[in-house]
Amino acid sequence: MGQKIIRFSDLTGKHAENDGDLVRIVVRQHPDLEDDPVEIEALAGELTAVKQLALDVVTIELHHPDADQPETVVMEAEAFNRLASAAPMAEVLRGAKRVTRSIPSQAVAPAGARERVNYASLEHAGKPHKGRTTDAEKQLVQQHLEEINERLADEGIRTIDLGNAEHVARYGLEALAQERGATIA
Repeated sequence: MGQKIIRFSDLTGKHAENDGDLVRIVVRQHPDLEDDPVEIEALAGELTAVKQLALDVVTIELHHPDADQPETVVMEAEAFNRLASAAPMAEVLRGAKRVTRSIPSQAVAPAGARERVNYASLEHAGKPHKGRTTDAEKQLVQQHLEEINERLADEGIRTIDLGNAEHVARYGLEALAQERGATIA
């Protein structure tokens, strides 16, 4: 007895006539992606507009003097280019100092790799994320709630609300909420 495997597009559910019709797609970054990259398949015809819809982006690192780690920012190339007012960005980049990496831990990450955010640091503690909240992050939030909320507000991110049951549970703020007389909803 034989078996027949029927394959479908993960995007549309349409049937693939043969394996050569399917394109493997690796999703490395997406707001709904919780951890590691995932793999899906789609019919080649479903992907004709992908290159037309693609954005020209720039990935930059901001090395603030008071921060332990650089902040990675991805933005549209056109918006980045507009930051240069003294000369065109292409000219600025041609005349820029080359970055040399001498320490192996600073080696260039593979294309598409994403930098892990350390939520157990004052720079990132309290930011919304889908992963597990570590004890170290909880402790930072408990000890520096006002400072963290101020940073979150400055960054335009929701603040940690002692009246929000989810926030209280996530960061172990039950005692603090009770101490401050917050009504948890």
